Amino acid sequence: MAKKPNYGFEKRQKEIARKAKQEEKNKRKQEEKAQEPADDAQ
Repeated sequence: MAKKPNYGFEKRQKEIARKAKQEEKNKRKQEEKAQEPADDAQ
């Protein structure tokens, strides 16, 4: 008998990866936003 795939585990891993990617994106946006006013001052 073949082993049944654990779809719940796969879904959880996908959600964790998605959240990590989103957090990285938000962090990058905040860093760019923090640097932007310094560029405007010149």
